[in-house]
Amino acid sequence: MPVTTTRTATEVANRVERLNAASRHRVIEPDVDLPGRLGHGKVLPDDLIWPTAGIEPGVLDEEQAVTFSRVALAAITKAGLELEAVLMAGFGLQLVRTDDYTDPRVTYLLHEVGEETRHSRLFTRLLDQLGNPPPNPLDNPVFNVVIRRVVDQVIHRPPLLYTMVLAGEEIPDLMQKKAAEHPDTDPFVREVNRYHRQEEARHLAYARMMLPEVWDRSTQADRTLVRFAAPTFIREMYENMIHAGVFAAVGLPGIPTWRAARDHPGRVAMRVEATRPVLNALVEAGALERGKIPRAWRSLCGVDPDGNPED
Repeated sequence: MPVTTTRTATEVANRVERLNAASRHRVIEPDVDLPGRLGHGKVLPDDLIWPTAGIEPGVLDEEQAVTFSRVALAAITKAGLELEAVLMAGFGLQLVRTDDYTDPRVTYLLHEVGEETRHSRLFTRLLDQLGNPPPNPLDNPVFNVVIRRVVDQVIHRPPLLYTMVLAGEEIPDLMQKKAAEHPDTDPFVREVNRYHRQEEARHLAYARMMLPEVWDRSTQADRTLVRFAAPTFIREMYENMIHAGVFAAVGLPGIPTWRAARDHPGRVAMRVEATRPVLNALVEAGALERGKIPRAWRSLCGVDPDGNPED
């Protein structure tokens, strides 16, 4: 192994060890440290959730707005639980396949799985208070087969897994940042978001560190999936956080409203702001090249071939 590669690997291991220390020194047990409950009424303010969902002011009356905020948050929470389950499955497979359980990267994966399970228990409690969201009317046997195949690829291919880790952390992180900073967000939701973002910052740092390593070991199939398929996976993950069934729950035509909302300026703005850091991480890892950013990534992130914002 070249000296530069060894040195880089050692430097990464040292940085991971610092993340391990941070995880050891700040353990938050949500069942004990976050005992709160949701209040009645809106859990997310109109001027935050409506642009994110792609709804114009005046479309919903006050009663519908209350329902929509709660159903939308339930759908987002359920999507977060599903994503965290996929990420934990991918990390678990890496733990099964490791040759060195003393590697600090293994220790950090164990920390991350532990933190994700705590997050998931908190999200489950939040979902229990909100109630399960309505089903997505687009769910059908063909759709479910496609999803299972995508999940299988994510779990078994580390370059794709870490790309989806970044997307799955950056998108909720931006949503939660905006919600935590808004004075009209439900106090318990604000508390949950602040807690989650503290630990997700470490998870993002770890994924950015690991992406160059896994990319160096990637196959051509891995690289093709990251460069050309991952943007579609990420876009659909984002669009289905607030799916057609959420709109139907407040009396709007579900699928037509959801399709129209995909191009709403507020929804697009949230998507490009959240996904541009993922693109930048891939460029820094050598997975994508400025001047040659694939069309699917450019569309997802609203950038030109150099990766510069088009807006």
